[in-house]
Amino acid sequence: MAGSTFGSCFRVTTWGESHGPALGCVLDGCPAGLPLSEADIQPYLDRRKPGDSSVSTARKEDDAVELLSGIFDGRTTGTPISMMIRNTSQHSADYGNLADSFRPGHADYGFDQKYGFRDYRGGGRSSGRETAARVAAGAVAAKLLSEFGISLRAYTIALGEVKLPEGAASSLSLEELAERSANPVCMPDTELAEAAVRSVALAREQKDSLGGIVECRIEGVPAGLGEPVFDKLDARLGSALFSIGAVKAVEIGDGIAAAASRGSENNDCMRMKDGKAAFMTNHAGGILGGISNGAPILARAYFKPTPSIYRPQETVNENGEDIVLTIAGRHDPVVVPRAVVVVEAMCALTLADLLLANAGARLSSMKKLYL
Repeated sequence: MAGSTFGSCFRVTTWGESHGPALGCVLDGCPAGLPLSEADIQPYLDRRKPGDSSVSTARKEDDAVELLSGIFDGRTTGTPISMMIRNTSQHSADYGNLADSFRPGHADYGFDQKYGFRDYRGGGRSSGRETAARVAAGAVAAKLLSEFGISLRAYTIALGEVKLPEGAASSLSLEELAERSANPVCMPDTELAEAAVRSVALAREQKDSLGGIVECRIEGVPAGLGEPVFDKLDARLGSALFSIGAVKAVEIGDGIAAAASRGSENNDCMRMKDGKAAFMTNHAGGILGGISNGAPILARAYFKPTPSIYRPQETVNENGEDIVLTIAGRHDPVVVPRAVVVVEAMCALTLADLLLANAGARLSSMKKLYL
C-alpha cells in the first residue's frame, strides 16, 4: 500500500490496523540530540484515547506508547524512531455482519474496489484508530518545534449547532485555551461546552451523530517557512489536515469568508513595532504567497458527522443486492473532541518538516553550519 508516509525531511510512516495486535509509526529525519522520552509523548495520546468521556466510544485502550529505537541516554540519535501502541480492546466479532456489506459514509466500497478485499473489522487502515500513530509522531514534532520557540494548540470551535462566537478564542493565550478546553468536548467556553455535551447526548439517544470544527493556532513561527509554488505552507497544511479521515474542508485565516470581503477589508496592513515589521490584522492566517509571514498561523478543519450510526441504513453487499444494514459495535457519536489533538499533531508534523527543509534556503545559513 502506498501513501502511508508523510513529509520529506521529517518523515513519518504509520503502520497497523484497528483490530491488529498493534499500530505505530517510524519517524525518520528527527535531528540528533533532542531530549525525548515516552513521558513526552504519552500526554498527547491520553488526549486522543477512547473511553474517557460520555462523548467518545466505549472502547477502552490504554494507548501506552513504547519507544523501540532512535533514543539513547534520553536523546534522539538521528536514526529512525520507532514507536508502537498495542491494541488491547478489540471486539472483532461486532463487525461480523460487515464482512460482505458496505457501510454508508465509510471507505468500505472504495477500499474494496481498489484492493479486491478489505479488513472489515473497524475499517483496517481506514479506521480512525490509525491516527494514534500520527499523534505519537506529532508529539515528537511539537517537542522539536518548542526548541525554536514555536508552540501550538488546537481546540473545538463548533460541535453540531453549538459554536463559539466569531473571534471568541482569539483573545485567549495558548495556555488559556489549553486550560479552558479541558472538558469532554475540548471547547474553550464552559457554558457552550456543556451545551455541546447535551447535543451529543441527544444525538446518541436518537441513534445519530454530529460533526464539527477544530481550530489550531500556531505561534512563534518565523517568517519564511514554505515554498512559493507547489509546496506552499497553506497547501501543505491543507494536505496534512485533509489526510485525517473525516475532514471535508480546511480553512486558513478568514478562509471562505475572504471570498465575500473586499481587498481593503482583507489586506493585512503593516506598521513598525519595536523595530520590526508587524501586521495590524491577521486575515491571512499567518501565510501569504504560500510562505509564513511571522503572524500566528490559524488553521481550521471541518469534520463530517461520524458515519457509524445505529439507525438502519440502506446499502448494498458484495453480491450486488440491496440490503438494510444495522451497525453494531462501539463508535464515537462525534469524532471532533478526539480529533483535536490529531489536528494539532498534523500541523506540528507539517511545520517540523518545513523547518528542516528551510535550513538550506540560504547559502549564508549553510556556510554558518559547514564553514
